[in-house]
Amino acid sequence: MRKSLFALAAAAALTAGVAHAAPATYAIDPAHTFVTFEISHFGASVNRGRFDKKEGSVQFDRAGKAGKVEISFDATSVNTGTAAFDKHLQGPDFFDAAKHPTIKFTSDKFSFNGDNVSEVTGQLTLLGKTAPVTLKANQFTCYQSPMLKREVCGGDFETIIDRSVFGMNYGIEWGFPKNVRLLVQVEAVKQ
Repeated sequence: MRKSLFALAAAAALTAGVAHAAPATYAIDPAHTFVTFEISHFGASVNRGRFDKKEGSVQFDRAGKAGKVEISFDATSVNTGTAAFDKHLQGPDFFDAAKHPTIKFTSDKFSFNGDNVSEVTGQLTLLGKTAPVTLKANQFTCYQSPMLKREVCGGDFETIIDRSVFGMNYGIEWGFPKNVRLLVQVEAVKQ
């Protein structure tokens, strides 16, 4: 009888631990989330830009070492600091924002190094085409925000994509590279 009570208590504790380890939902914090892109300009300099309008959510299970993410960026919000360049990027030569206003990344495959996310593999949709992308974490952590009084998780990620895979071919014949470096700075607040 004593052994069965012990087994029942152990099973209850284990079940409680599993229930406690359920994935938590986090909302992307737009004030601390940016996608910046970089592409060489004839080897002389690097053109950079970012998207100012973004939204998304993350399901994160640190104990289970799993997660899901969905984040979207408004192509009309591309910002290089130069209005004429922004307009060109929004046009049909690049992001074609009138026809494809949303750029989206979704993933349900998080890889870990210890307790920290080391990479996120998912699908990037750009110009109506979807291709696999792996974002490697340069850093990742979760912390208790003293201002929000809630947990915040985030990190800096990066990848290189071949823009021609999505049909963005402008300037390739002049020597503009196909490869674009994406730097993703993201923080999300536990809901």
